[in-house]
Amino acid sequence: MVVTHATMKPTGSLPLIRVIRTEALDIPISSSALKRKNGRAILFVLQQKGWITVSGHSKWANIQHKKGKTDAVRGKVFTKIGREIAIAVRDGGSDPASNSKLRDVIAKAKANNMPNDNIDRSIKKAAGELGNVEYFEITYEGYAPGGVAVIVECISDNRNRTASDVRHCFSKNDGTLGVTGSVGFLFDKKGVLILERTDGTDEDEVMMAALEAGAEDVVADDEVFEITTDPAAFSAVREELENGGMEFASAELQMIPQNYVTPDTENAEKIQKLLEMLDDNDDVNNVWHNAELPDD
Repeated sequence: MVVTHATMKPTGSLPLIRVIRTEALDIPISSSALKRKNGRAILFVLQQKGWITVSGHSKWANIQHKKGKTDAVRGKVFTKIGREIAIAVRDGGSDPASNSKLRDVIAKAKANNMPNDNIDRSIKKAAGELGNVEYFEITYEGYAPGGVAVIVECISDNRNRTASDVRHCFSKNDGTLGVTGSVGFLFDKKGVLILERTDGTDEDEVMMAALEAGAEDVVADDEVFEITTDPAAFSAVREELENGGMEFASAELQMIPQNYVTPDTENAEKIQKLLEMLDDNDDVNNVWHNAELPDD
């Protein structure tokens, strides 16, 4: 992020940063770096107002891509979310009131337009009321071409089948599976909430509400607000903001890369094929990577 010359002045419990000159200083800085020990400093000034210029990786394009594919393969998406519900029910019971993990998955299901009947049926199935299938959570780590780190999170009822399928995806696209921990250290686990802008959205109010609810960071652009939380605070922050009237386009725990790799054209094509093959596999629930890929 490149910020124009700015000063900080206190405004109540939160400091407010205002830009006082519009010429860019070309100093890379993130909003996280603007936090103080005894308070959070955020940028209440946005690119469209001409006060800042922002560069860097945006996850909104990836979310739009996933939501676009949902229309074409809705049944597959619902199946994967159903498995997440099964894991949540197994770990914490079938009552959302006492199972925060289940509440989070239900919120994800609704963000993906999963009908309430499907959600209820998945919960009952997981609770053993409609039959019982035992699922396992399995995580694979490896490298795609060009040194791109990849984490594959799976939910499966057959470990051997899933391991074989994931290994095939990597080998067919010149990737390499590694051992547990081989790339995980390159990512940070965070709660990520995506709120789409509307004509009536007040950016100051959104940012204030998110930070007061316990969010770590808020980043705004022309289309969305991206609210980041500590994983342990994700449920509480999401619920407080939803109770305040926010409806999120996406709400989930994500593995956020610490740095990004820009592959050449040839490797980018192989990486895209690898990601598509993994995404098409029923056992694969999430794929995280640190590649900067073209939007198309």
